[in-house]
Amino acid sequence: MVSITKKRTAAFLMDAAISTAFTLGVEYFLRKKVKNEAVHALVTPTVVLWTLEYAQLRKKGQTLGYKAMGLTLENEDGRPLSDGQIVKRMVYRDTLSMFDYLKSRQAFVQQHGQRLPHDNFAGTVVKEK
Repeated sequence: MVSITKKRTAAFLMDAAISTAFTLGVEYFLRKKVKNEAVHALVTPTVVLWTLEYAQLRKKGQTLGYKAMGLTLENEDGRPLSDGQIVKRMVYRDTLSMFDYLKSRQAFVQQHGQRLPHDNFAGTVVKEK
């Protein structure tokens, strides 16, 4: 694995750990109001992760994990990230991105970890600081 890919993986794991801590806090309050376990298992963690990621990317262009690993997310044409790009990237990453990666892995390996399927879809690129 290329070093930027390793950094991206570590950054995502850090962000997921932070999100899990927030999710536990949110679930503590939601359990009294919402009795459906599917909501607690599927909806709450996803909404918390996406909300935290969106807020961080919108404000600074990097999450806490990206900051710790020295990475930034940028628009491929140099403009600031748009709301639509951030949302498209998160949704695509968590739904269809793996299928694209498995289908044409070599094409993404050649880009040295700067662009994965969800980056191509949203028009973003990850760079080292």
